[in-house]
Amino acid sequence: MNSRILLLPVIGALSVFTLLFVYTKLVGPIPFSVNSVTTTKSDTFNVSGEGKVTVSPDIATVSVGVRAQAQTVKAAQDQLNSSINQVIAAIKQLGIDEKDIKTTNYNINPDYDYTTGSQRIRGYTASSNVTVKVRDLDKVNNVIDVSTTNGANQIYGISFDVDDKTKAENEAREKAVADAKSKAEAAARIAGFRLGRMVNYSEGFTGGPIPYPARIAVGAAEVADSTQVEPGSSEITVTVTLSYEIN
Repeated sequence: MNSRILLLPVIGALSVFTLLFVYTKLVGPIPFSVNSVTTTKSDTFNVSGEGKVTVSPDIATVSVGVRAQAQTVKAAQDQLNSSINQVIAAIKQLGIDEKDIKTTNYNINPDYDYTTGSQRIRGYTASSNVTVKVRDLDKVNNVIDVSTTNGANQIYGISFDVDDKTKAENEAREKAVADAKSKAEAAARIAGFRLGRMVNYSEGFTGGPIPYPARIAVGAAEVADSTQVEPGSSEITVTVTLSYEIN
């Protein structure tokens, strides 16, 4: 009696395996898959810092121009070319290198008269701009003065900048990182957590050329005194964001 009871599970298991064998032969393998789900947890702490460095500009960019009007295209063009060439020659005499003098605009457009109720060309306006990079700031005022004296009747703007910002940017970056690290350590101490390794770093820059408002000088006779423009100073700012793991 006992042996028969013990044999029943064995016979049952054999029957199951036999049925599975027959099923796979007739139908094919039984599909079988395992879904694996992996979860990760990453706690991070982000903190920003800022570093500023004041710099004195060492280059300037001056934009001057000539505007001429005449009855014909040829006459307007001749007036413009004569004046702009005279301006460029005067600027070169100040010791400004030719590579730092660039023509940035040259236009000739018709002037229309609508007083009769219809469109009629009454003449032409020719204009040209010259952008001058001044590496000796003591010559900035002279560039403006000789330009207006020799035919320039447009001053479009002046801006001061630093030719090589690398040193100042690195100094500002060091200050920004130190500021961010100090804030992170203080926050961890106050809030009661431990900083792990740094996992991300990002930064941004602000601070560029110092512009002066554009002004128009119409003829040298209207310039009573010599030009006086001061470069002032500029501020380069670096903002960094550090991301730490939290232990």
